[in-house]
Amino acid sequence: MKKIAVILCGCGSMDGSEIHEATFALAAIDELDANYECFALDEPQARVMNFVTAQPESNETRNQLKEAARIARGKIQNLNNLLVENFDALILPGGFGAAFNLCNFASMGSEGQVKPQVVKAIKSFKQANKPIGAICIAPALLALSLGKELTDLTITAGNVDDEAAVQFEKLGCKVLPCDAADCVIDSKNKIVSTPAYMNAKRISDVRKGIYKLVEAVLKMV
Repeated sequence: MKKIAVILCGCGSMDGSEIHEATFALAAIDELDANYECFALDEPQARVMNFVTAQPESNETRNQLKEAARIARGKIQNLNNLLVENFDALILPGGFGAAFNLCNFASMGSEGQVKPQVVKAIKSFKQANKPIGAICIAPALLALSLGKELTDLTITAGNVDDEAAVQFEKLGCKVLPCDAADCVIDSKNKIVSTPAYMNAKRISDVRKGIYKLVEAVLKMV
């Protein structure tokens, strides 16, 4: 049975992994008769948000691994333990945590940097010719990690005129528009991306797009 590594980064759209996106990804992997294993950095989140007021909680800290364990129902490992040889593909759910915790794209854009453990995972899967799926803002991780090396890397940010898409293009990526219920498939580089909540108007469209992404990733294995 195919096995997919999933990197999470907290729990919640404003400061961690987007819960719907992560859950839809895990459900799609299961529905398509594959297995998954979740990983996260054992580090503090870059910020903690109050989801009622949508304001930062300046006196509160949360650990990415402990928070992501909520989504994984406790079945999660430190990202340092991820071995590419044990998996067939990698999937990166979105949420602002992907742009704040796993890298600093949210503040630095195309000048940002990805956490070393995340870069290692992405490059290891790419070098092993194993497919990678990126959801919502998670393509930023691919753009920052691979964009300057792969001048033909094709991804989506939903709408081509969004600021994220502008920053992706600065890194040498080709950015295609995409509806939330669909995905963009870069067959040559074995990269699949879907915008999810970057431009979604309905939760059902997010689910459809993520299912298509997982299906495309598994077909590349």
